[in-house]
Amino acid sequence: MFESLRQTGLMSPGQSTDAGLWSPAYRKLTIGLVLTITLVAFEALAVATVMPIVSRELGDLELYGWVFTAFMLGSLIGIVVIGGLIDRRGLGGPFVAGIGLFAVGLVVGGLAPNMAVLVAARFVQGVGAGAIPPIAYVAIGRSLPERLRPQMFAVLSTAWVLPGVLGPVIAGVVGETVGWRWVFLGLLPLIGIAAAISFSAVHRVGPALDSASGEAAAAASMRRRVPLALVVALGTGLFLAGMTTGQALPLAVLVALGVALAVPALVRLTPAGTLRAARGLPAAVLMRGILTFTFFGVDAYVALALVEWRGQTAIEAGISLTAATLAWTAGSWIQARNAHRWPPAQFFRAGLLVVVIGLAAFALILLPEVSPWLAIPVFGLAGLGMGLAYAPLTLIVLREAPVQEQGSASSALSLTDALGIALGTGMTGAIVAASARQTGEPVLGLAVGFFVAIGVGCIGLGLSGRLRTREAGAPVASPVAVPGS
Repeated sequence: MFESLRQTGLMSPGQSTDAGLWSPAYRKLTIGLVLTITLVAFEALAVATVMPIVSRELGDLELYGWVFTAFMLGSLIGIVVIGGLIDRRGLGGPFVAGIGLFAVGLVVGGLAPNMAVLVAARFVQGVGAGAIPPIAYVAIGRSLPERLRPQMFAVLSTAWVLPGVLGPVIAGVVGETVGWRWVFLGLLPLIGIAAAISFSAVHRVGPALDSASGEAAAAASMRRRVPLALVVALGTGLFLAGMTTGQALPLAVLVALGVALAVPALVRLTPAGTLRAARGLPAAVLMRGILTFTFFGVDAYVALALVEWRGQTAIEAGISLTAATLAWTAGSWIQARNAHRWPPAQFFRAGLLVVVIGLAAFALILLPEVSPWLAIPVFGLAGLGMGLAYAPLTLIVLREAPVQEQGSASSALSLTDALGIALGTGMTGAIVAASARQTGEPVLGLAVGFFVAIGVGCIGLGLSGRLRTREAGAPVASPVAVPGS
């Protein structure tokens, strides 16, 4: 490990192996990743907060869910492309490309004349955002000794605190005063500053493959993986488009075609046995998708439920999002500080159970007899569960994947992460759109969509025993998760 640090330039021959994250050896990398994660957090929370305002101005409620789904479908493609580039070329080029596409998406989204253009802009933005999780994971895995990795994940988790406190409030104020477009456009200068600082550290992390044969193998893998990622995204899009049509024949045709395209391609992009929850690494990759489907199938519609149905302002609804984000961070710290007592699989099971309970309680907010302010503690409870459950999956992947395959393994983890969010937000969105067409109100669709998300979480609880390998299961040092990464 220390030799690899010297080769990347992040550790000089005379550098002490006792250096901390904020020492000269690692300071730029730490600052760069913190800034990048902070801005991603601001964007994610801000868009979720102002979407009811956007929908009110641009109309087309049926595309509400697609604003989130398109972002995640774009991320799905970006994740796979970035995973191959990381193994082959290092982190500098992929980082620049990802930040550039993210910025283009912000510009187009901020100027969007209608909801369809906003959806397209979010897709482009998602392709760029897909670069961030694999780059962060691999930078940590290749650049830091094992003793510092939990600390880095803790720092990155803490980077969500300020956006969690201020992001929804700022977005709500901006959206209700100067206009929602500035939620997108106002981030551009900050993105430029963060990119300039981050690049100087990230580009020094080189590829894991040194030999010509290794690079050739990575190139061949990338030529195989990129078309498969496009097929997964296309199949998922067709599946969700079918769910949104509201007509029986197109629904059946598009759903069947989407499944036929996406499933075989997904099998080839993930570790063997992922879809059947084979023990260890494959199960961890699958559980990430189940976890994100469950949480974000509700999370994307918290503001819609509270603003359009329960009559709160965007600022008031943003408080619930803030509560979940802060609780996620708290759960991450609780998990990290107690990782030596219980193995990752137990933490995941406990966390997912808390998520399910919190989301079930939040669904009660749809009842007029229940105070909408109850959303703050119960959605915060769901966030706490995410903090407990998210990190162990990352740990299992980093622990079990060989160093030379960290890019691909991290890409697979991020792939199911993005796919879970896309399917969760998309299916709830399709159900809400059907409700709006039939009743003129979203509430019935919200209730059914939340039920579906919670049901998927219950399936995850049933499969969670597959996370423990037959050989291992002892407590290990665990990273602190980054909310929504």
